[in-house]
Amino acid sequence: MNFFTQAFRQRPPMLGYDQALIWAVLALLSIGLVMVYSASIAMAEVDRDTGFRSTYFLLRHGIFLAVGLLAALVAFQIPLRTWQQYAPYLFLIGAFLLVLVLMPGIGREVNGSKRWLSLMVVNFQPSEAMKFCVVLYAADYTVRKATYMHSLMKGFFPMALVMLITGGLLLAEPDFGALVVITAIAMAILFLGGFDWRLFAGLVLILVLGFVAMIVAAPYRYQRLIGFMDPWADPYGKGYQLSHSLIAFGRGEWYGVGLGGSVEKLSYLPEAHTDFLMAIIAEELGFVGVALVICLFAWLAWRAFSIGMQAARLERYYAALVAQGVGVWIGVQSVINMGVNMGLLPTKGLTLPLLSFGGSGIVMNLVALGVLLRCDWENRQLMRGYTV
Repeated sequence: MNFFTQAFRQRPPMLGYDQALIWAVLALLSIGLVMVYSASIAMAEVDRDTGFRSTYFLLRHGIFLAVGLLAALVAFQIPLRTWQQYAPYLFLIGAFLLVLVLMPGIGREVNGSKRWLSLMVVNFQPSEAMKFCVVLYAADYTVRKATYMHSLMKGFFPMALVMLITGGLLLAEPDFGALVVITAIAMAILFLGGFDWRLFAGLVLILVLGFVAMIVAAPYRYQRLIGFMDPWADPYGKGYQLSHSLIAFGRGEWYGVGLGGSVEKLSYLPEAHTDFLMAIIAEELGFVGVALVICLFAWLAWRAFSIGMQAARLERYYAALVAQGVGVWIGVQSVINMGVNMGLLPTKGLTLPLLSFGGSGIVMNLVALGVLLRCDWENRQLMRGYTV
């Protein structure tokens, strides 16, 4: 008995992973699968393109989840040093895809925006892949330029030039929401990598003014802002989406009207299974459901930053910035989406990570989380005395 007890104590843990993080991700994916089905039933039954099958979006979302989980497993097998080695090339591939989507006859236009590449059976959104590429590239750039992080010209300017080109391509689609998220990722990684805080504060101010100028310069963005400020002034026009989203939140109250009981999903609230899935969650599951989703996202972001800080203590600075970049990506995009649904932010056209229907977004979110788990796994191996 003593022999088996001693052997058990000496044996390293079977699972060298952050199990709490994995369960949080699986919980979000499960909630998303159920709510996408609930939110999309009415749309699937009235849309001729779906063949009048109520499970159309459920089946496609399930396939996207399977592909995403498989891609995450593959991403987990790749060491962080390999990701760092190929980060610049991946960024160039992402930029090429952004150019490709703008070419006539290649990019597919939906609702006035050319954001998708047709892959026959599905559409691929390059801006989603670019978010992942920016995490890898910005982390690699910051590590390589560590000695110049206090210099505006040598530290910030080269990265700013690259991001301006990327931003120009995104605005040409246009995809203002993706631009906001990608800018947040790049700026956060530079700041976490040691960029001078006084220069950073000034650049943030310039960015805010730049975003305001872009909103005012584009009539449709300005109209969205006006509709956001007072959706009830034109509830059948520019305030239509937000007003119905707020109605959904109001109907949900504390415990919701029950799973499947939403009225707003019955062709009242546009994009109920994508951009405004949180409103359907609020209507059917109430404050409790919304609070649960927020807590899961907060836990996920906190764990990403904790893994990053642990990597930094082990002097694995690239892994640290990648982990924290993934946390910024998931955190910022989820906050923006929920803010839009709650009427706290203007409409951006961003999906809710891990929950909303959408192949490219789900797959790239899971790939990023696969890399995050790899960061954590390598940390644990080094702390046990193994090499990675």
